[in-house]
Amino acid sequence: QVQLVESGGGLVQAGGSLRLSCAASGRTFSSYAMGWFRQAPGKEREFVAAITWAGGTTVYADSMKGRFTISRDNAKNTVYLQMNSLKPDDTAVYYCASGPSLVRSTRSYRSWGQGTQVTVSS
Repeated sequence: QVQLVESGGGLVQAGGSLRLSCAASGRTFSSYAMGWFRQAPGKEREFVAAITWAGGTTVYADSMKGRFTISRDNAKNTVYLQMNSLKPDDTAVYYCASGPSLVRSTRSYRSWGQGTQVTVSS
């Protein structure tokens, strides 16, 4: 299994930026792709972005393009989510996940972190 720990969340004003980190450990060799998801109060967990370890191929939710950037540092076993021009409706718990495919569905991911809270104030 893969253990995942998110960090970097916090309180930020609208228009500001945050960079989330997800550190992977354990059976990282079995992880093909890493994804970021978020869940706001009263809403379903939704896909944000994903990336492959091997080639760095990325996929984004359409609503995130241009503001959010996913990246990875293989030497550190860490995936990042750079979030710019944050809006109050970006407020959510952000989760990272590991899975065997570069897909958008939550059902395809096998391991999940505990989540990190991002709050964007007006």
